[in-house]
Amino acid sequence: MILPPGLRKFALTAHLTSSVGWIGAAVAYLALGVSAVTSQDAQTVRAAWIAMELTGWFAIVPLALAALLTGIVISLGTPWGLFRHYWVLFTLVLTILSTIVLLLHMPTVSSLAEVAREADGAALGGLGGDLLHAGGGLLVLLAITVLNVYKPRGMTRYGWRKEEEQRRALLRKRPDEQRTNQ
Repeated sequence: MILPPGLRKFALTAHLTSSVGWIGAAVAYLALGVSAVTSQDAQTVRAAWIAMELTGWFAIVPLALAALLTGIVISLGTPWGLFRHYWVLFTLVLTILSTIVLLLHMPTVSSLAEVAREADGAALGGLGGDLLHAGGGLLVLLAITVLNVYKPRGMTRYGWRKEEEQRRALLRKRPDEQRTNQ
């Protein structure tokens, strides 16, 4: 089903907003992780972990879910389709995997934030930051963005089959139209 233009633009706006917001929140999370790793000040490390937890649960997770859902709506409501083009399929898989990793990782962030809240200054030194998840997640999000901007060629077998079905239907329809026009 193809979405009407107004609804398609609304869905696209929601998708772009949530996707760009997800990237921005991931950059903020990375900055907090760098602060937690590089700072010698216990209060800064404590604050960074608490902020990473809040940023994760109240910005990154909702934006990730919104980007995933709106991306599915857009792909199903436009000629691109969900399974017709490899770039859409790769984007979907990367987004799902990123969201799963995020959801599985956030309880660990909450645990470390709780340790940061309760630990004394000396114990915070070994807490470190979360650079692997933050940096890796950001790289995946940028790869998804590149795929969505450049849209590399390549249709899946399903896409080829659907396109061929549409061509055949169009060819069957044309002779009927020609008879009615005569």
